[in-house]
Amino acid sequence: MSTDFRKALQEFIRNEAKPVEKYGHQPRLYTLTRKIAWDLNYDDDVVFAAVWLHDLGVFVGHRPEDPTELARWDHVGYACERVPQILKDVGFPAEKIPAVLAAIREHQPQDNPTSIEATILRDADILEQLGAIGALRTVAKVGRDTRYATFTDAVQTLQKNLEMLPGKIRLQNAKHLAEPRIAALRNFLDAVESESAGALF
Repeated sequence: MSTDFRKALQEFIRNEAKPVEKYGHQPRLYTLTRKIAWDLNYDDDVVFAAVWLHDLGVFVGHRPEDPTELARWDHVGYACERVPQILKDVGFPAEKIPAVLAAIREHQPQDNPTSIEATILRDADILEQLGAIGALRTVAKVGRDTRYATFTDAVQTLQKNLEMLPGKIRLQNAKHLAEPRIAALRNFLDAVESESAGALF
């Protein structure tokens, strides 16, 4: 077993993250958690592990490819099934595994996090859906994700994110970090509206 579980988890996800651009989410997300939680009392081991493993079930090779099955796929449930063994294999402290699973289960915007670690992860993940990064991540899925057949589908998702997500952020540091991202996404969507004259594309 590895005694350096952080390097082992990074390497594991580097190998498993497909399409390849999905790997970028994890290092960005962990950097965000550090910015959000710099003045908070929390377990960084738990946050680190949850950051790197929370999206395992969205990677090609882990998720179903059949569109009907994919539409009802529970990527969080899949991750929670796989994560305990992965963490054991890399030498992660066994007593912290339940906290990692709890953070993964509660990391989505609609969830109600019950720990500071889950709240940090959830706020950081919301930030990744706003701003220029949020636009890039959504637009990259057009044509290969069943939710985004056209750019119009992506724009509608980004508009919904702009309307709904800022109000779900809980931690004050995350709210401050969200402000320029909200402005950037609003400007992007305004430009799309202006340049497309409201036409479908």
